[in-house]
Amino acid sequence: MQTQEILRMLRLPELGDLGQFFRSLSATTLDSGGARRSVIGDGPQLLTHYYDDARTMYQVFRRGLSISGNGPCLGFRKPKQPYQWLSYQEVADRAEFLGSGLLQHNCKASTDQFIGVFAQNRPEWIIAELACYTYSMVVVPLYDTLGPGAIRYIINTADISTVIVDKPQKALLLLEHVERKETPGLKLIILMEPFEEALKDRGQECGVVIKSMQVVEDCGQQNHHVPVPPKPSDLSIVCFTSGTTGDPKGAMLTHGNVVADFSGFLKVTEDY
Repeated sequence: MQTQEILRMLRLPELGDLGQFFRSLSATTLDSGGARRSVIGDGPQLLTHYYDDARTMYQVFRRGLSISGNGPCLGFRKPKQPYQWLSYQEVADRAEFLGSGLLQHNCKASTDQFIGVFAQNRPEWIIAELACYTYSMVVVPLYDTLGPGAIRYIINTADISTVIVDKPQKALLLLEHVERKETPGLKLIILMEPFEEALKDRGQECGVVIKSMQVVEDCGQQNHHVPVPPKPSDLSIVCFTSGTTGDPKGAMLTHGNVVADFSGFLKVTEDY
C-alpha cells in the first residue's frame, strides 16, 4: 500500500498540502503579538485529547486497531524493495506477548518500571514501546549520539534493569559497562537481531541474562498476562537529551502530555 493511500485512509493530508495551508494564512494571523495560540483552536481551553476513547497512547493504538478494521500498521522495507506490512492485530499480539514476557522476567506492570530501548527506528522499536504501554511500564530511549558516558548515566539514573537493543554491538557496549561495574543494576538484555552464543556466555559471566526478543515473546505467549493499561496521568516516556555541559537532561512525559501533542496535530489536519 502506498503512503498516499494510507494518508487518505486516516484522513491526513500530505506534508505538501499542509505547507500550502500554512502559507495561505496571513502574517497577522500567524504573528499578532503577545501570547500565541493555535489559529485552529475553538476557544481558550487547551486541547487535552481529540477522541474520548483515546486519552493514553495505549488507547490511541487500540482505537487505531478498531477503526482500521485490522488494517496495515507498521511498514518496513529493504533498499529498493517494496514495503512489507504488519497488521494492527499482529502488532497488538506481539506487544502483549513481549510485555507478558517482560513480566515473566521480573519486570513489574507499574510506572515504577523503566525499560530501556537502545535501537534505531524499526517495527520492533514500536512493538517494544507498545509492550511497555500495555502494562503501564515506562519507556526510556537510549541513543548512540549520546555517547557511552551518557548511556551509563541514564541507565543508573532511571534505575534500568532491562534494555531492549537491536544489534549485538550495542549489547556488547552495555556489557562492557557492567564488567567495569559502572551499571550494576542492568540484569537483562533483549536482542532484536540474532547473536552468537559467545555473547550470551559473556553476559552470564557478569550476571547479565541475554535473550532474543523472539524468545521473550514466545515466553509471553505461553504465559500471557491480562493488559494493565495506564491512566492519562501516568508516566509514559522519559527522554534524555545531551546538554551543552554536564550530564544529559531528562524530560518526563505522561500519556496525557503525549496525547495532547498528538491531538493538536489531528486538530490541524482534520480542520484543514
